[in-house]
Amino acid sequence: MTATAETASRPLANDIGNSHWLPFTAMRQFRSNPMMFVGAEGMHYIAADGRRVLDAMAGLWCVNAGHAQPRIVEAIREAAARLDFVSSFKMSHPGTFEFADRLANVAPEGLNHVFFTNSGSESVDTALKIARGYHRARGDAGRTKLIGRAKGYHGMGFGGLSVGGIGRHKRDFGPLLPDVAHLTLPYDRSMVFSRGQPSTGATYADELETLLQINDPTTVAAVIVEPVIGSGGVYPPPVEYLDRVRAICSRHGILLVFDEVITGFGRLGRTFASQALGITPDIITCAKGMTNGAVPMGGVIVSETVFDAFMTGPPEVIELFHGYTYSGHPLACAAGLATLDVYEEFQLFERAAAMAPTWESALHGLRGEPHIVDIRNIGILGVVELASRVGEAGARGSQVAQMCYESGILVRASGDLIVLSPPLIIEEDQMGQIVDAIRSAVRQIH
Repeated sequence: MTATAETASRPLANDIGNSHWLPFTAMRQFRSNPMMFVGAEGMHYIAADGRRVLDAMAGLWCVNAGHAQPRIVEAIREAAARLDFVSSFKMSHPGTFEFADRLANVAPEGLNHVFFTNSGSESVDTALKIARGYHRARGDAGRTKLIGRAKGYHGMGFGGLSVGGIGRHKRDFGPLLPDVAHLTLPYDRSMVFSRGQPSTGATYADELETLLQINDPTTVAAVIVEPVIGSGGVYPPPVEYLDRVRAICSRHGILLVFDEVITGFGRLGRTFASQALGITPDIITCAKGMTNGAVPMGGVIVSETVFDAFMTGPPEVIELFHGYTYSGHPLACAAGLATLDVYEEFQLFERAAAMAPTWESALHGLRGEPHIVDIRNIGILGVVELASRVGEAGARGSQVAQMCYESGILVRASGDLIVLSPPLIIEEDQMGQIVDAIRSAVRQIH
């Protein structure tokens, strides 16, 4: 979409009023200088003033095939005219079954049943309920405890907040779920500037055995981790770390849940990071890239073993008392099916795998620039960590993000982290533009 004087002057393009309360936003500051977009196309947003802004975040980790992808746009338009809504409670529509089959076909082997949600947060809370319900269905109702990990982000529902490992997200909303423990972050300063997975650190997984002995492994339902920590700072797992976590969970009969809301759909060059890393969990949560961000949707993909545990008792009895009004929404399924078609037709996952070394080299070219204390990357994900200014944590990150935006590049500042997750259609010269904007910014700040 090309911005015009007409689109840029539409109501609310510049005058935002006082009604909307934005998520994760300092509202009073935003009103004084709102960042507003009126269109998007490919790798770019169109700002209200008509500027083209290179999107280095794929929206919010989700627009993997680029903005306004024509096939996806047309699929949504056609679906809206054909079937606007049907409930998934005791009824459904063909698209939801087709999409579930397509997802099962590209998921890791053995994960072949899909429950649809509307977001990553809903997917996580659904997965946690399924994990507890699985053990109860098998006559092991004492397994209720959950284990997450430091720096993990699992959405903003009460379940996801409870297993998440970012303290500031929890501070204002407790008490959260009881009987939740957390692994430490498998990262230390000996790993700075690692390219891809750190070669050391697998032994961090052994802490899980200690936690299980403290909490009694026979009372633990599930361990949930992101294969690559995303919002918490882009931390790739040390080599063999996830292998050990998988083995420990299997040994104690504990379900392993991979939260792939960010890493799913091509970020590491495969449909799921679990495939790229060679580890198969019992449950995968997904969202974001499954519809290219065009229509809200999430999913929980479970193994045959987990699904079959619920399929007992009289056939007329509901097996899982859980769901959402918009589960399997017709527009979302249409967007999802078209998104999978686009990924396959343009071989975007293979492209991401091929471009990953170029991305890595570009990011690590920033090493040695002022204030940069670490760079982490894997697949088409990355983060540039800045030293915090004394007494002003987050100030440098905010400054760099603003300066990048003013130069036509949208990055995401999370404290003093510059987080990067561009669409998988990114070209090499655009990688250079992102890195150049960060370099220019860090050289100008103090």
